[in-house]
Amino acid sequence: MAVNLATDLPAGDESAGPVTGAPAYDYSSYVDGRDVASGRYVYTVSARSVLEDVFASLTLKRRLEQGDLPLSGAAADQVVGRCAIAEPATVQAALEAAATAAPTWAAVPLADRMRLGAGIAEALRARHAGLVELMVAEGTPRALARWQVAGLAELFSPQTLGWCARQMHEEIRLGPRRLTVRRVPDGVVCVNPPQNAPAASALFGITPLLAGNAVVVRAPRSAPLGVMFALRELVVPVLDELGAPPGVLGVFCARPGPTLAAWLDSPLVNDIFYTGDTERGLAFERDCVARGKKPILELAGNDCVVVWRDADLELAVEALTECFYGSGQICMVPNQVLAHPAIADELLDRLARAAAAIRPGYPDQDDVLLSPVLRSEKFFGQVRQALAAGATLVHGGRRLEVDGSASDTGPFLEPTVLRVDGLAGCRDVTAVGSETFFPLLPVIVPHPRPDADLLAAMIDFVNGNPYGLRNSVWATDPAVLDEFAGRITNGGLLKLNDSHIGFLPFLPTHGGTGRTGGAFGEANYPMLRSSHLQGVSLAAGVRPREAVFGAYRAMTAASCSSHRNHD
Repeated sequence: MAVNLATDLPAGDESAGPVTGAPAYDYSSYVDGRDVASGRYVYTVSARSVLEDVFASLTLKRRLEQGDLPLSGAAADQVVGRCAIAEPATVQAALEAAATAAPTWAAVPLADRMRLGAGIAEALRARHAGLVELMVAEGTPRALARWQVAGLAELFSPQTLGWCARQMHEEIRLGPRRLTVRRVPDGVVCVNPPQNAPAASALFGITPLLAGNAVVVRAPRSAPLGVMFALRELVVPVLDELGAPPGVLGVFCARPGPTLAAWLDSPLVNDIFYTGDTERGLAFERDCVARGKKPILELAGNDCVVVWRDADLELAVEALTECFYGSGQICMVPNQVLAHPAIADELLDRLARAAAAIRPGYPDQDDVLLSPVLRSEKFFGQVRQALAAGATLVHGGRRLEVDGSASDTGPFLEPTVLRVDGLAGCRDVTAVGSETFFPLLPVIVPHPRPDADLLAAMIDFVNGNPYGLRNSVWATDPAVLDEFAGRITNGGLLKLNDSHIGFLPFLPTHGGTGRTGGAFGEANYPMLRSSHLQGVSLAAGVRPREAVFGAYRAMTAASCSSHRNHD
């Protein structure tokens, strides 16, 4: 339940205290259709407050969570809200409620379940501003919060929902039989959204509901409010309107380790939707399979963008700067560029100027695209390793303060461009071979060779990427575009002469191959990934023996008839 902390907390609650100042949010766990209270809370201090005074803000947060400070006066102005921390019993209760609700919800006709998607789209249109503001308060730059919400609108668009629904069920009449090929829900799906885009990922993660599954979501402790708002204010009212059984959606905030362990150990869980780094994700995949659960993985990206000799460089550079959005802490942004040697110098010059124009700032400022980076030592280590391997620093490589000035202690990283010459061994450069999750873009320039050979080498390079989320190509020649489109098989999405991260109806927003999606990775429509194919035959008046042995007679008779007609 959403509560205005300024007016709705009971008097005498010293852990939260009497409240004045800006409105905020208070969420309990939501299990079996009701709120579940807790004696412990995680508090969210506004991202602007943290950037203005990190020590004071984190001290305030810690004291509130320890219960030794009333939330009042200036403190209340800095606090966005709080979220209950679920006890282990609450985590278990959510699974039990979901397992109870799943068969009832699965029995609801597909057409009725699809009304949930349309209802969420309508709620999103009505309340998008509130969701954006919470995402901004939790640290997402406003422009990127709006981009994520626009992507959700495409996810729940009639086009995307309609395409998914068409994959769920098909009937064929074959003589005395009615044949059905359908996807049926797996059962209980548990969702672990990432810390970098939790609210949008949570809404993406609950789309298994449309397939007939029950869903349990863990909101991350670092940013739980956007998740709670999205699910409690946008999804739950639509489920209630549809008469969905209590327990079909549960959401709580808890530590990831114990929660994931509980999900793995529970016989009630069928699928686990996990988002995280590749090494942990692939280990988690093995744990899931060993316990008979389906892993649905969203891991690292390391996307590649190819820029051919005749590309529109102005537009290509505009797309390449998407690498720096959110300081590169978005899995689907460009991570490496493969530039034709004929245009490499001009491309790098344009890219350096464009990178210099991207500035830090507070997340509530409309023109800000960079986010703070908490653990920047790895970034500088990767830059040093690249330079030691022969790369050239084209732009960037410094820490920045919120006003854009260079600093040894600034919370931001300057957008950074590297030049790496030659395809051979370039993946030995860590910034090329692995996802960096920093505002760091290596541009690989192959040594000159005939275009036909270079084209083949570039395609082989893209397909040889052990990661496979998205890839992009910039070119003008239709034959070159056709060659790239026809031969690039890596990844879950390929875009040609388009924004790398822009969302489109019908096309997937997530999912990929290799170290991005694991052994079962592909473009991820969670409604489809959390269901499985099943064939059904409904016969009338069929003799079983004739069905077994008559098929061969019918086949040979048809073959003889075909030969006579041919003669």
